[in-house]
Order: sequence, then C-alpha cells, then structure tokens
Amino acid sequence: MAISTTRLTDTEIKTAKPQDKEYNLFDGDGLRLRIKPNGSKQWILNYYKPTNRKRANLSLGKYPDLSLANARRLSLEARELIAQNIDPQDARKLRQQEVDAIHQHTFYNVAKEWFDMKKDSVSADHAVDTWRSLELHVFPSLANIPVKDITAPRVIELLRPIEAKGSLETVKRLSQRLNEVMTFATNCGLVNANPLSGIKAAFKKPKKESMASLTPAELPELMHSLSYASIKLTTRCLIEWQLHTMTRPSEAAGARWDEIDLDNRVWTIPAERMKKKREHRIPLTQQMLVLLDLIKPISGHREFVFPSDREPTKPCNSQTANMALKRMGFAGRLVSHGLRSLASTTLNEQGFDRDLVEAALSHVEENQVRGAYNRTDYLERRRPMMSWWSGHIEEAARGNLSMTGTKQLKVI
Repeated sequence: MAISTTRLTDTEIKTAKPQDKEYNLFDGDGLRLRIKPNGSKQWILNYYKPTNRKRANLSLGKYPDLSLANARRLSLEARELIAQNIDPQDARKLRQQEVDAIHQHTFYNVAKEWFDMKKDSVSADHAVDTWRSLELHVFPSLANIPVKDITAPRVIELLRPIEAKGSLETVKRLSQRLNEVMTFATNCGLVNANPLSGIKAAFKKPKKESMASLTPAELPELMHSLSYASIKLTTRCLIEWQLHTMTRPSEAAGARWDEIDLDNRVWTIPAERMKKKREHRIPLTQQMLVLLDLIKPISGHREFVFPSDREPTKPCNSQTANMALKRMGFAGRLVSHGLRSLASTTLNEQGFDRDLVEAALSHVEENQVRGAYNRTDYLERRRPMMSWWSGHIEEAARGNLSMTGTKQLKVI
C-alpha cells in the first residue's frame, strides 16, 4: 500500500523554523521543501533518473520567490518529462544552452572574449586596429547574431562590397580575424566547427606590394622637402626621429621620456610596445640628442616625447608621419614605414655587418636554431653604425633647414 503524504499548506511553510540540521517538509510525488539552519527554504524534486533509475534531486527554486503553487506546477512539468524518459536536468541544461546561444553567445560577446585574449599577444596599435576594423565592417551586421547562426554565405555577402571597392587587404585582414573569432568559438564548444575556414577562397587575392620607399640617392630630396615643409615642429621632429632610429611608426610615435636614458645614451622600448614582444634598445647618437633637446620645451613635462596636438596626454597617431609625407608630395613614393627600408638599403650598401643592421631594425632571427643561441642585440657594436647613419642623414641635409644637419642649425 502506497504511503500517503499530507499536502503542505502556505501557513505550514511560513511558520517552519530552522533547526540545528537541515530537514525536509514533504508535499508528495517527490516534491519537498528543504529548510536549512540559516533559515533558507529550497524547493527540491526527488526523482528516479530515467537513464539508470538512480535517485537525483532537481532544484526548483527558493521560497518565497517560488510559491507553493508554482513549485507544484514545476514539479508536474518535470514528472511529465520523466514519464517520457527525459531527465529534467538534461532538459534544463539544453534550454539554458539555447538561451545562451541567443543572448549570451552573440558574435559581439564571443569576439570580445577572443579580443581580450588576443590583445595581450600583439602591439597596442595592432590591437586598436583589429578591434576598430570589426567595429567598422563587422559589428553593424553581425554583433547580435548568435555565433551558431554565423555562416560562410552570410559573411561572404558582408565582405563583397568591400572587395568591390578594391580594398582587398581589408578583406584579407577581416577574413583572418573573423576566422580567429570562430575558431575561438569552436574551441569553447559554442559551435561544432568553424564555418568560415575556407572563405578566403571566395575573394580575389591582394597583390603583394613592398612598403613604398626611396632609394639611398633620394635621401637629400627627402631632407630638402622636410626642411621646407609646412608642418608642425612635433611632426617634423618625429619624422627625423623615426629616420635616425630606424623604428616602426608606432614605436617612434609612442616614445616616452621614461624610456630614454640620457646618461647611458640608450632608448629602451619595452617588449609590450614592440611588434615581436621583445625589448629593443637603440643607442642614441648626437643627432638624436639634438632632436630630443628641440622637442623637450614642448613635451619634456609630459609623458610622451611626441604628444598629440589635440590631446597632449596621448602620443601622436602612428599615421601622423605618414600623412605629413603625403602632403609633402611623396604619396606613392614613400610611406613612413619605408624609412626603415631606406636605412636598411643604405647600411647594407655601405657594407655594414648584416647582423648589426638586422638588430637595429629589431628583426627576429629567421634561423630558429641560431636565434635560440644568439640573444645579443649588439648594442655597443651598433653605436658606430648608428653614428654613421645619423651623420649620413646630416650630410644629406646640408644646405637645408633640417632639424639636426644644416649649416644653419648644425651647432644647436
């Protein structure tokens, strides 16, 4: 004969007091109210799992948030699932996954998680560029789409107008970044496979083009144009600083006063600001020190050597030098990154040790075995080479109103 259980009442539940140990009040059909020593009251459904007939507890909610009537309704729904050989706990997990897929696992939210990990492995400028590209071209269409609904045709349709404009490099970068996000989603178990793995085949390939640069013989022309250019002193010093130091645009523009050791005549760029995440030291030449003296009245009291004109607490934009070169008439002939190529070509033509030139450019050794053992940056051996390069720039500038190398300003 089945055991008869008296149904609970609201009054009985309200007046139930906590005891030294937790105890249960039974409502029948496996529904019970668990009362803990701290006074909390939790609705529990005790049932046999349909898969193995073992006992299990399903938490339904807390009283009084979940009333007696609603607890009975949820208990009945769970028992109906059990009658169909469906474990209510499995059903609940599936429902939560469906809700997460719609509301939590949107492309924007997943991309944000991916980016939070990605940004620590790239330079600050590259991180900004990556996120900005998604904001401009991807999020307006895909931000609120669940990652499980992202398909190759949908993304290809999104990128077609960019391809039609001829921005093939942009399409290539976006395809790569979208793939990284979806691979991240796959590894997190949010999708079964990356649906975008082959989308690059749907677009034209961009032609590989070297960074526009001048020949060594054209250096005097650059210095002449620079000396008469209608640009701000900060921009002018920045371009010459980048030329003398052979640094990348973002590294030069982001230079900080606390990175510069005047006593030992060394500029140390920390690893987090470098492309390859490796500290880079640059010996300071006399001409570089002149540039620092010139800019010091403008920024010596600030954090950055080359502060932004609009927001002096921030550095110049990494494209500042590039835009200035365009206005000076070098569009299509020279980009600011090409100043490194100009320096490299000149130094190699002059017969300087290739290892010293590569170290000055902060290039990583291609030979992995050799790179594992050769950790030196040749700082002291690079000093004569850097002095020659600065002197060469100074010589190319003779007769012009340059910052460091003119007959008018040579002794500043």
